Formats: sequence, structure tokens, C-alpha cells
Amino acid sequence: MPTIKVIGRHRFFFFSRENNEPPHIHVESAEDAAKFWLSPIELDWAVGYNSRELRQVRELVEENAGLFLEKWYEQPKNT
Repeated sequence: MPTIKVIGRHRFFFFSRENNEPPHIHVESAEDAAKFWLSPIELDWAVGYNSRELRQVRELVEENAGLFLEKWYEQPKNT
């Protein structure tokens, strides 16, 4: 599971070979976790974050969506 970026306590990553789903990013912060679709940016699920924290994480996803999409399309495709 390649780490794409770490911002503060948040680690943004995706699992290798997840190409059967639309572009998305996972984020973990200690025991909290979430998954965001990237186009359009939308929360898929979250565990442990309160609403304020989710808002902050979403803002980070929005600010870094270009990088996340670039890395998503660089990953090896399933054969």
C-alpha cells in the first residue's frame, strides 16, 4: 500500500492494484480511517473521525487531489 503523502498525523495512500474501482484515496490518522472518491471528491466511508476532523481531512484531499490523481494513474494496471 504505497503512501502518497503524509500531512501532520494523516497518511494518504491507496492499495496496489485497486484499478477495478474509480480513483480514490485512503487516509489513516492513528486509529481513524476514511476513504474519499477523487472525481468528484466525495466521502465514501469513515471510522473514528468526528465531523470537524472529517472536514479538515476533506480539505486536505481537495488541496492534494491533483497529486493523488496523478499517482493513481501511475500505479501498475491489473493484467
